[in-house]
Amino acid sequence: MNRRRFLGAGASLASGLALPRSLRAEAAEELIQGKAEHVISIWLGGGMAQTDTFDPKRLGDAKAGKPGSYYPSIETAVPGVRLCEHLSKMARLMDRVTAVRTVHHDVIDEHAAATNRMHTGRPISGTISYPSIGSIIAHQRGAAGEGAPPYVVIGYPNVTRGPGFLGAQAGYLYLTDTSRGPAGLSRPKSITPERQARREQFLAALQSGDPPTSDRQLMSYDAAIEQSLKLSGPEFNRVFHLDQEPADLRSQYGGEFGQRCLLSRRLIERGVRFVEVSHNLNFLNGTGWDTHNEGILKQHELIRELDTAVAALITDLESKRLLDKTLIVITTEFGRPPEFDGGGGRGHQGSAFSCVLAGGGLQHTGAYGVTDDLTKKIVENPVSVPDFFATICAAVGVDYRENLYDGDRPVPITDRGKPIGALFG
Repeated sequence: MNRRRFLGAGASLASGLALPRSLRAEAAEELIQGKAEHVISIWLGGGMAQTDTFDPKRLGDAKAGKPGSYYPSIETAVPGVRLCEHLSKMARLMDRVTAVRTVHHDVIDEHAAATNRMHTGRPISGTISYPSIGSIIAHQRGAAGEGAPPYVVIGYPNVTRGPGFLGAQAGYLYLTDTSRGPAGLSRPKSITPERQARREQFLAALQSGDPPTSDRQLMSYDAAIEQSLKLSGPEFNRVFHLDQEPADLRSQYGGEFGQRCLLSRRLIERGVRFVEVSHNLNFLNGTGWDTHNEGILKQHELIRELDTAVAALITDLESKRLLDKTLIVITTEFGRPPEFDGGGGRGHQGSAFSCVLAGGGLQHTGAYGVTDDLTKKIVENPVSVPDFFATICAAVGVDYRENLYDGDRPVPITDRGKPIGALFG
């Protein structure tokens, strides 16, 4: 047994002996594991208002200062589950979806801190750099196909999406434009295959001249270089040729955000394990999901774009028999209160908000958890961010009870979250 395993086993034994019997039994609960192979995570930067989307309540009135939903609600495929009227396409598919309406955390006024929380599952630490959920799954499961990266971000790079202490090999490949592949992997036309081969031979000669290293950071970057060389050829880059898709299918997905969702399907077909699709780069209302003041006036355009793209993604995956193998996740940094601010928009609310799960082989219920009559408080089935992350991990066969290691320091994968057991039958 090496030092790391010895320390982990010792810590587990010590903590187990110190726990009351009820907690020891809880720690020994049977592992929940789903059978999904991929995750497509859709990020709504700015803070989606749950009361205007997936947890509608009574109608409010911004001008009169009456708290409530901004739009009327509609029935869905699941009796008793209602959505905002601008989610009409998803409403017909809610038997494949669960709106988790009781996610909560304690971050309210800081977008950056809340974005970090909703990617790493933890508060920011001054002593440790935590990995994102994408990096965790990439690290634990690796790529799902030969010659594919495990983790891709369609959006701008950000440290909150990064691998933290897991190192560069658990990092992501990113692109910001669906009309072309990642710039770092696209060879200039002047670099012929022969010229590229000579460059790789030169790199190999340089590396062979150095003595073997045990430095984790150097080993991590060597692994990242090796992976980038494998991915820079034409075979992987063909996945970015969206013009190979039927024109009517591309039209069903909609504009740039929809094309990102279509690309995410192509990426998981190619063997990518985890894809994040950002919906905060092509704002239609000037502020995106950060709907303070007049930003709320065209919020419906964002909601409709989300509805069109996600509904197309669900039906497209289903038609290709990939929906049960692919967990779709919709997250945002926090929700919005039912009250309107002085400019007619909404502030921030972390005490109760909605995130969404679809596909992934889960037993979907349309909605999970209950909030009060204005979505300000959780009434039934609260779901912490670690619990939500544990649900994602369980769905794709990652043991959410395990520890990762920052050096010799054990770090629980999901900060001891528990999956939503009702979604696993």
